[in-house]
Amino acid sequence: MCSRNNNLFSQSNQPERKDKTMSNYQETQNAFAELIGQNQAWNAISPEYATRMKLQNRFKTGLDIAKYTAGIMRKDMAEYDADSAQYTQSLGCWHGFIGQQKMIAIKKHQKTTDKKYLYLSGWMVAALRSEFGPLPDQSMHEKTSVADLIEELYTFLRQADARELGNLFKELDNARANGGDVAAAQAAIDNFETHVVPIIADIDAGFGNEEATYLLAKKFIEAGACCIQIENQVSDAKQCGHQDGKVTVPHEDFLAKINAVRYAFLELGVDDGVIVAIA
Repeated sequence: MCSRNNNLFSQSNQPERKDKTMSNYQETQNAFAELIGQNQAWNAISPEYATRMKLQNRFKTGLDIAKYTAGIMRKDMAEYDADSAQYTQSLGCWHGFIGQQKMIAIKKHQKTTDKKYLYLSGWMVAALRSEFGPLPDQSMHEKTSVADLIEELYTFLRQADARELGNLFKELDNARANGGDVAAAQAAIDNFETHVVPIIADIDAGFGNEEATYLLAKKFIEAGACCIQIENQVSDAKQCGHQDGKVTVPHEDFLAKINAVRYAFLELGVDDGVIVAIA
């Protein structure tokens, strides 16, 4: 698919969006204090520092991210069904740093990352991320390039979280030292909104049969993708989805690939993962 901004919509009644705030700062610190107090050999460990490190590493794995962002997408889709003015924006991205800076800028100027996604187009990956150099949108890049980019993006987005939280921790320390508003500083930590947003990841035509599609979809999901976009073209004859003359697969073959992606989501526990099927 050619790079572009997408508005995502679907007919769906879905669960509520998962809480996007961090765990309560004081409660987490108290829990660590109790745990550390039970282990005399840990008396050099600060409960507060442990708390800060835990909050800065909220998402332990890509699957944690996929499960969290799938809930966001499902809620956004339901809201769009109820009111088409509640659309989402998917921003094309080809590098972890670019994605990080986009989300930092959005959060800075709009005060939220709500309804903002990142979009990994096969066109962008072929043109900018292939080991062979710039290529056309014909699925000629390495099969795992998009999965690698998903992992890279979430590494950068998690770093953005850690950096901003680090600044909030400093503000809390300054408030304590200088008689400032400690409660407000702590509330800012408790209500921190993550830079981690859903990614729509283009798997092109699946890079082979339904088994190949299934195996590659698992790589996407394990890296953090909650949404996989797939086309009904013949993999070996793939070209840009906006061009004429595409060679498409039989309907039953395309359904087999869509089912393969769903099996991958279900196997990995991302039960509400999203599939964007382009025919």
